[in-house]
This record gives sequence, structure tokens and C-alpha cells, in this order.
Amino acid sequence: MMSRPQSFIEGEAPDSQHAKSNRGSKVTAERVALVVLCILLAAALIIICCLSLDKIRTNKELENLKHHKMKCESNLTETLSKIKPCSMVQPTFPVPKVINGPCTKCVEGFELHGGKCYYFSISKSSWNKSRDECGAKGGDLVKIDSREEQTFLERRLRDVMTEVQDKFWIGLTDSAVEGRWVWVDGSSLDQSLEFWSKGEPDNWKSEHPDGEDCVRMGEKGGAKDLKCWFDAVCSKPHRSICEEAGSDGQYVCL
Repeated sequence: MMSRPQSFIEGEAPDSQHAKSNRGSKVTAERVALVVLCILLAAALIIICCLSLDKIRTNKELENLKHHKMKCESNLTETLSKIKPCSMVQPTFPVPKVINGPCTKCVEGFELHGGKCYYFSISKSSWNKSRDECGAKGGDLVKIDSREEQTFLERRLRDVMTEVQDKFWIGLTDSAVEGRWVWVDGSSLDQSLEFWSKGEPDNWKSEHPDGEDCVRMGEKGGAKDLKCWFDAVCSKPHRSICEEAGSDGQYVCL
């Protein structure tokens, strides 16, 4: 009679052990899931931290760039403030108009060439009156300082001469001392820059007892080797070539 309950108890033991095993497996799975979740959270935190650090570093670099930009702008402003603008030396004659680019100006009616300004008169006057007329325009009779200048004037006169007999007074005279040719600025004639026509100067006195003390120039048909200067009686009326006074008829950029 007592053996049956014992068998019943022994038969129940395997089921209990199986249930315990299932509960253990379930706990283990939950632990694994929790660990995986923790790992994922940790990875997310690491990524967030890295992104935050990158953002902080980027913001710092932007601040440095802004500071550098402001410093460059300040230096540029300071440099520009030290640059002197292009200005003109104020003339004593009428305000000129632009002829050939910035800071190179001539009085109205004058022509620019080689940094000088020239005026070719239409009316005829004596040498002294021609000087006065040039002075009224802010200049004087031309002084020829180079072969290049003589070349320009000799060729330009061919265009402005209306007749073969046309001649133009230049700023050269020996009225103070015979034979000592002097320009209107008081400087002596450079012998290497003499352009006398053949047989000139001859100081011919048939027209005036004082002879020929002033110089005129021009050959309508052109002159060999630029030699087209003639001495003449100073009171004789001729056209003239004026040249601006001052800085060779030119303003300077300061």
C-alpha cells in the first residue's frame, strides 16, 4: 500500500526540474538582451560625445577665422588710410582739362606730347609780343631740349602751316649779346642741339640795322636732318609755338 505514493513522488521530479531549467533559460536571455541594450546605449553616448566635441572644435575654428578676418580688415583699412591719393599741383593759370590720362593735364588749347604741352598760334606777332601772348596762356615761347622734341615740332608744323612762307617763333634769341644764343629761361643753346638751316644764322641787316636776333622755324616741305631754324628780325610778325610753364606743362601725382 505504501509503494504507490513513493512512485508518484518520484514521477513528479522530472517535471519540476524541467520548469526550473526553462526559468533559468528565460533569465539568461533577458540578461543578454539587457547587456546588448547597455552596449548600444554606450555606443550611442560615445557617438553623441564625439559629435559634440566636433561641434565645439568647429565653433572654435569659426571664432578664430572671424577674429583673423577682423584683424585683416583692420590692417587693410589702416594700409589704405596711409595711401596718398593722386593730386595735382595747383597752377597759376586757368584750370586745365584732361588730355591724356590721369594726372597728365594741359591748359585748354594746348597739345600734349612727351610730357609737355604746346600751343601753335594762328595769329602773327613780333617775337616779344608772341612771348606776352604765350605768357597770357600760362606759358612761354618753346624751348627745345632734345632731338626728339625737334622731330615732333618739325613734323607737326608741316600740318599747321597754311602756306610755304609760314614760320613760327621759338624761345631762342641773341639780342643781349650778339652770337650768344640763349633760351627764354636763360639757359645757353647746347651746340649738340642746334638745328640751323644751311647758311643760318646770318644776321642779315638789310631789313633792320640791329640785324636778326630772334629765331623762327618751319619748312612746309620738310627739312633735311630737321634743320629748319632761321634767325630773323624780332619785330617781324610770325606765328609762334608756346610751351606751358611750370613742370614742363605737366602735373605730377603725389
